[in-house]
This record gives sequence, structure tokens and C-alpha cells, in this order.
Amino acid sequence: MTAPALVRVPINPALVEALRQRLGDRLSTAAAVCEQHGKDESYHQPHAPDAVAFAHSTEEVVDIVKLCARYSTPIVPFGTGTSLEGHVAALKGGVCIDLSQMNRVLRVSAEDLDATVEAGVTRKQLNEYLRDTGLFFPIDPGADASLGGMSATRASGTNAVRYGTMRENVLALTVVLPDGQVIQTAHRARKSAAGYDLTRLFVGSEGTLGVITEVTVRLYGIPEAILAAVCAFPSIEDAVNTVILTIQSGIPVARIELLDEPQMEAINKYSKLNHKIAPTLFFEFHGTTAGAAEQVDLVKQIAGEYGGDDFRWASSQEERSKLWQARHDAYYAALALRPGSKGWPTDVCVPISRLAECIAETKADLAQSSIPSALAGHVGDGNFHLIFMIDPNRPEEIAEASRLNDRMVTRALAMDGTCTGEHGIGYGKSDFLYAEHGEAVQVMAAIKRAIDPDNLMNPGKIMRI
Repeated sequence: MTAPALVRVPINPALVEALRQRLGDRLSTAAAVCEQHGKDESYHQPHAPDAVAFAHSTEEVVDIVKLCARYSTPIVPFGTGTSLEGHVAALKGGVCIDLSQMNRVLRVSAEDLDATVEAGVTRKQLNEYLRDTGLFFPIDPGADASLGGMSATRASGTNAVRYGTMRENVLALTVVLPDGQVIQTAHRARKSAAGYDLTRLFVGSEGTLGVITEVTVRLYGIPEAILAAVCAFPSIEDAVNTVILTIQSGIPVARIELLDEPQMEAINKYSKLNHKIAPTLFFEFHGTTAGAAEQVDLVKQIAGEYGGDDFRWASSQEERSKLWQARHDAYYAALALRPGSKGWPTDVCVPISRLAECIAETKADLAQSSIPSALAGHVGDGNFHLIFMIDPNRPEEIAEASRLNDRMVTRALAMDGTCTGEHGIGYGKSDFLYAEHGEAVQVMAAIKRAIDPDNLMNPGKIMRI
């Protein structure tokens, strides 16, 4: 995807000096630092900001935003840089606000099952902090992303089939608006009918409406029993039909992940495993000892109906961690199959009843293409991902990956699905947003103009203003 054509204006030296006076050596204009903050984990072309400001508090973010507004300078919030659709590319230059040093856990309420953290706290950091409380935060996108970034991109991951996404698990946000005003989007109550749902507006806004500086999230009790297993199938269709029947049967499985043959080959080599090279489901079951065992028995019966091999168990914490780390490393494992390649990751999500059809038609397309690819997905909620391993120096491969991606997204939309289940829009999928939402994009644009009339917040992302 080519970045939208935006005019890049050199940063005002007076702004740089004002920021340096406020932040000291936490304001950097070094080329290496700026380049690092202009790229994410995706294939999309990076664009470096002119300066990077490392904030330590909401008050500092307010000062940075006000100074940028005074000089009409674009602002790009930055968490850990693990996004996948060009979200942090500074398309118009400007100032990147790095929130990674705002990493304090501010409050944990075991009684209310919630916590408030600064935006730079990562999901692993929060769970380490919670280790002795009997609680955990379940949203697991794979990367050790920041909670602010996960909120901004409406992240989800392997646990979403049971625990939902960031949309369901963020209770409130502290946000700095483009003029420097600070708002709290909600209080800590589990539900409210008071006015517009501002929390949901900013969850998924990708830094285009304001800078998220604090996040209040739901927590959950660590299950009494956690069981994980791997099961291979004769075909992708058999594996997907197992997923569909499992979900339709109301079995509260925590994770169901699908990996195709190339992806299984990749993780075997990369993570030094010895799984069968076949369409495979990774399962995890949470509950009481009896409840988890019952879930296992029911799913084994369903899998058996579709030719599933006997379950291979990962019962200890160490074995489960190794299993799921291998799944989380699937992206890097796929790239290792073709040394020197760049990854083009993409995803779609469809209603569960159309999942088998969507994957089958997508795999048929891939079978006719010479570009290597691998498929993995959080198929319990109808979401699957492709990674194309492309040679960035071969324009024909880029064109072919783009064609295949277009076909997959068009197919998902025709099935009443979405162009992205969890990667977000960034600038990589902005064309598809219009195809998916039509005139509703104009309502989104009206909200953007009302909150950010000068288009300073992460310009060029989600939609064209």
C-alpha cells in the first residue's frame, strides 16, 4: 500500500528548542532514533518523524501537545512499534511522542477486578505485577505491546474467543486532546448509560483523535486448571469445521488457533518442535479441574468426527509457555523459511458460519501463486491472518501480494466480514475502510474534524482528511 500523498513541512526550529527546554535530553532529533520511531513490524514504507519526545507523565504530554498545536506540527503517538499497518509512520513528519517510559502500574483493585496503568505499561509487565494476586490480564496479541497502543489499535489475540478484545476490556481512558485538554472517558463502573460512549470512541482510534496516557482495564481470576493441546487434521476444512462446531456447541474454550502446513513447518524449524506437518489446531481450556476436563472431552469428540489425531498435551506451565511462544513467534518463523524476505502480514474476520468457505477460497488462490505464504488464525472468532514472505526488491512480488490481499479482503467483505479483525487500518488498509463502511466513513471524518480540526493527530491514518 502506498502512503497517502501528504505534504511534509520541515519542523520549526523554535518548536524543537521549546521542547528541548521542557524535556532536556528526552527530546531527540538523532536520525537513528527518528528512523526507529517511523516504522512498525509491517512491510509498509516507514516515515521518520523530525523529533522524538520521551514523555514521563500526562502533564508532559499536555505540554508537548500544546507546543505542537502552537506551531501546527503533526503528532504521532508511539508505544512499542509492534503495529502492522503503518500506524506509526510519520507521513507528514512532526513530533513522535514515545510513551514507553510512562510505565507505572497506578492502581490494582483485586475486589473490583480492575487496574489502572500508564499507557507505556506492557501486557507482560502488568501480568508480572499481578503474579501474586491471583489475577491476570488476558488480552494477548502475541507481541509484548503497550496497553496504550493496544487500546489505540483495538487489539485482541489468542484469548479473544473467551475474553473478548480491548473493546470489551477497557473500562476508561485518560486522553490528551489535540488542543492539550485532558479528559477522562469514563469512571470505573462496569456499565453506564450516561451519554456517548467516549471510551469506545478512543479504543481503536489509532492516535488520530488524541494521545492515550492512562488505561483502566478489566482483570480476571487465574483459572484453577489450564490445559493446552495440539491436534492435527486431514484438511483445513476438517480443522475449521471442528472450530465451528465447538463454538456453536457453546463450549467455553479459551483459545483455538489454526495453523496451516507451511506455518507448522515454519514453527517446527524455528522453535525446534516436532509437530506433524498438517493443518493443526492449538487449544487451551480454562476452568475448574472438572470443568476443563469436561471441555476437553467434548472437543475431543468433535475433533474425532473430523479426523483429528489424538491430542498432544502440554500440561505443565513450561510446556504451555513453549507451545504458545511458538504460536506467537509464527511471524518470525515464517520469515525464516525465506531468509532475507520481508513480511506482508494481513488479516480478515468473517462470521463463523462463513469461515471454512473464506479460508478454502483463500487457500485456492494461494495455491495458484508463486509467492510463499503461511496462514494462522484466531479462528474461534472467525479471524485469520496471512503472511506473504516477499522479496522487497522484486516489484512483481509486491504486486502479486497486493492482488492476493485485495481478493481476500473483497471476499471477506462479501461474506459480511471486515477488512481487519485486529491489525487495524493505519495507512495500509485505508482503501478498504471505504469499501467496508461506505458513507459511514463520512461520519467518522466529521468526528475527526470536530476533535482535531487542524488534522495534527497522526495524519493520514484510518481515513484521508
